[in-house]
Amino acid sequence: MAQKIICTNKKARFNFSLLEKFEAGIVLAGTEVKALREGRGNMNDCYARIHDNEIFLEHFHISPYSHGNIHNHEPMRPRKLLLHKYEIKRLIGKVTMKGLTLVPTKAYFSRGKVKVEIALAQGKKLHDKREDLKSKAVKRDAEREFSER
Repeated sequence: MAQKIICTNKKARFNFSLLEKFEAGIVLAGTEVKALREGRGNMNDCYARIHDNEIFLEHFHISPYSHGNIHNHEPMRPRKLLLHKYEIKRLIGKVTMKGLTLVPTKAYFSRGKVKVEIALAQGKKLHDKREDLKSKAVKRDAEREFSER
């Protein structure tokens, strides 16, 4: 299963503890797919929300297609995610009961179709973020020491 990654949400792992991941399809217009093939997607500040038992991706910026005409797409429109009904019900239950949130982590092509990986996530506190930065620094220093010897 070859995946061509379009874009990633780099802040997702820093700001959230990712608990469970799901692969979802996404409803796109033709010019949006062509723009994503050019690598014009941006997931910074992107999030997923639930509305009327459907999941929508908000603030997923897809720049207009370079060879598009007057029928080009709107860059910041909400886009519907495609999941099975039982997956949506399960996500709705977890998000409402436990105070978790849905965070998109990456967008990629899989067998010619655009897929979005969303994760069930819990927000990190400031001290958790600091601990992660410290542990990364210690690990990086240890690897540097090891490579020098």
